[in-house]
Amino acid sequence: MKISSVTAALRACPGLAVALLLTACTTNTYVVQVDAIAKPNSAAAGGGAGEGQSLSYRIRSTNPKLDEGSLRYKEVADYVRTALSGKGMYEAPRPDKADMVIDIDYGIDAPRVKFDTVSQPIYAETGGGVEPVMVPVYRQDPTTGKIEMVGTRTEMVPRPRRQEILGFEDVVRPVIVYEKYLKISARSNAEAVEGRAPPEVWSVNVSAEDESKELRKYLPILASATTDYIGTNTNQEKPVKLKADDDAVTFIKKGM
Repeated sequence: MKISSVTAALRACPGLAVALLLTACTTNTYVVQVDAIAKPNSAAAGGGAGEGQSLSYRIRSTNPKLDEGSLRYKEVADYVRTALSGKGMYEAPRPDKADMVIDIDYGIDAPRVKFDTVSQPIYAETGGGVEPVMVPVYRQDPTTGKIEMVGTRTEMVPRPRRQEILGFEDVVRPVIVYEKYLKISARSNAEAVEGRAPPEVWSVNVSAEDESKELRKYLPILASATTDYIGTNTNQEKPVKLKADDDAVTFIKKGM
């Protein structure tokens, strides 16, 4: 059992535990995993336009399960366009003349169970029982009607029971989680050679895994996480923290 350093404060003010919990739940902080790869020595590998030039693109999806005519797809495509605009890229007026092809894929994976360690409060019940209390005894004079104390007697009075937080302990519990993901990749807009599409110039895969199944709420968060990593190498998957009111998220939601 691990006792928290805030134990003393919580003992003095049990309501503080509730306040801390509510504060944690209202911060709207998201942890997004980002994995970015860029092909070296490529004109487009810098993640956008170089000085004095720009890169045009056309957007598509290679996932047959995504309906490009759906409102959800159009919403995601707008998020991606906004993210790309931050790198100086623009959507080509003529798709066949675009410099690059941007492939997008998004969705939510099947639920899986993982085991999380959570901190739970340890309560102890204090008080209770009875305690002797001396109470006064009064008598009224039948002649004068005057009431006066003539002595005391002992009564057994119940003591109130209350819960006190002693500390916190780590508990392992199973949690059903859902991975929400967005994948963006770029290829040169060129003809396939021997049936093979041009190699990827760069790609950014972002995901968030937790108990939420609200894919739509997470899509602007995921798209905003790509903005700093388009055309870069992270070398490995890295966690990125974002808040719902961050400038990058506001930029993506506002759109072009």
